[in-house]
Amino acid sequence: MQRMVLLLPLLWMGTFTSAQLNDQRNSFTRADSLRGGIGQERAWWNAVSYDVWVRPDPAERSIRGITTIAFDAVAEGRRMQIDLQQPLVVDSILVDEPAFVDGTISIRQRSLAFERDGDIIWLDLPGTMKAGEANTVMILYHGVPKAAKNPPWDGGWIWRKDSAGNPWMSVACQGLGASVWFPCKDHQSDEPEEGAMLRITAPDSLQAIGNGRLISTWKNADGTTTWNWQVRSPINTYNLIPYIGNYTHWNEVCQGKEGPLQCDYWVLASNEAKARDQFKQVPEMLRCFEEWLGPYPFYEDGYKLVEAPHLGMEHQSAIAYGNNYVNGYRGSDLSGTGHGLEWDYIIIHESGHEWFGNSITTADIADMWVHEGFTDYTETIFTECQQGVKSAQEYVIGLRKNIRNDRPVIGPYGVNQEGSGDMYYKGANLLHMIRHIVGDSTFKALLLDMNRTFRHSVVTSTQVEAFLIGYNATTLARLDQTLFDQYLRTTKIPTLEHALVNGRLWMRWVNAVPGLQLPVRVLVDGSTVFGLVGTGWQAAATEDRLKRKAPVQVDPAWYVHARTLSRREIKALKRTELKGR
Repeated sequence: MQRMVLLLPLLWMGTFTSAQLNDQRNSFTRADSLRGGIGQERAWWNAVSYDVWVRPDPAERSIRGITTIAFDAVAEGRRMQIDLQQPLVVDSILVDEPAFVDGTISIRQRSLAFERDGDIIWLDLPGTMKAGEANTVMILYHGVPKAAKNPPWDGGWIWRKDSAGNPWMSVACQGLGASVWFPCKDHQSDEPEEGAMLRITAPDSLQAIGNGRLISTWKNADGTTTWNWQVRSPINTYNLIPYIGNYTHWNEVCQGKEGPLQCDYWVLASNEAKARDQFKQVPEMLRCFEEWLGPYPFYEDGYKLVEAPHLGMEHQSAIAYGNNYVNGYRGSDLSGTGHGLEWDYIIIHESGHEWFGNSITTADIADMWVHEGFTDYTETIFTECQQGVKSAQEYVIGLRKNIRNDRPVIGPYGVNQEGSGDMYYKGANLLHMIRHIVGDSTFKALLLDMNRTFRHSVVTSTQVEAFLIGYNATTLARLDQTLFDQYLRTTKIPTLEHALVNGRLWMRWVNAVPGLQLPVRVLVDGSTVFGLVGTGWQAAATEDRLKRKAPVQVDPAWYVHARTLSRREIKALKRTELKGR
């Protein structure tokens, strides 16, 4: 069956190291729908596992490959949509079919005709498959793949050399898609539940690193070695990545919540000393994240950092690292507070994705805030583990200066298009506000339960929102659907209008979605007031009358604006909405 897609009884509807398709388009083509949607040629079959072999030629900047897709039918079907981006060329496609020889059944491979339609391969199987049946297709291909111009933002195959002139190769393809270098069902909703094999052939003088664990190496007669890596967990196709270079390797075992966790590090040989010092942050990070998020999701595949010829990416169990062995984001602090200079952004952020993005994956990249918002908040969590609560709050609030509110955080569905890059900082600040609404202990329990509930699952934003809403339903500290509509589906930041009238604090939300119900904490006259506020005027519950000129301050944990009514507005308010109240 398909990697578990948790569907509640609901309708299924960059910045920095984000995916590569945040191009702010408002119109889409048939090709966009084929790439980002689930048409009938994708819907009937489920990818069970991938076996990918690739041999790059750095001199020609070309690759040869063979991909075997094991799949089963979840409904009746015959025509398959397989993705492989041009200018890569398909040489042949083989399918397994039974043959009767002397009264016994054997399996033979049959070559199939296929059609090219841009970046799509239309493949008609010899016969219609029924639900529950299984088969494999083998695709042989070659060509010059799209080269990355500015990875990881403008992705593709990366052809570089290290400082000693050795070839250094990899791929960055989030958003752009894994089909830029191997044929697959290039959609986040279908991860192979039995994992993948990645076989990389490289010159004997180099090392080839992949996801998961090294199973074997084969010495070839032509001076090359094939490195065979196996991933046992479900994995998104864009996370399956080769790294080829003059690497050195060491490992350590970290004791985690589920026992010993193998941690491996592959870096360019010339950088080993710097890397050994910088990567000392890993055990501390793993301890912190396991405390807050639950066990590392991929014990059977291990944890790896691999030096990459680009900034970084969350490649499952083989995280791409390219932050030049400095703390912060390329040596700077994205929050402007200085707290982000105490840790390495790529180690912390990309490792956070192992929980949010790799273990918990959204079916459509329109919902990528679930990946990036939660992962961005893991930076705040690590800052708290390392530097304390006050520093963590200053860090996440400092990130607000990067929010643009240019477009909604959730993008259009079915066309392979993200929403705004605000999914990072706005998403993190939404979660910080939720934390202060429900309380620290509940929020921590929520994160742990979320990772238990959705572990190794494909989800939608709607499901995650429903989970958060249902987690704490007390009268005041409750979450409402309007909160998520406000911050994820509009660019409007609500403004708390408030006024002190006859010793009472009156409040309402403006610049808000209809019916917004958002609890808020305000400090007034030396007291803390916490209450559920809507879009109509209502008085805060206080035991004593408040001073007429008492200062009113919204708790800074809330990502909102606030405005005090003027004297003229207060007079008008008394005559109209507060008359008789």
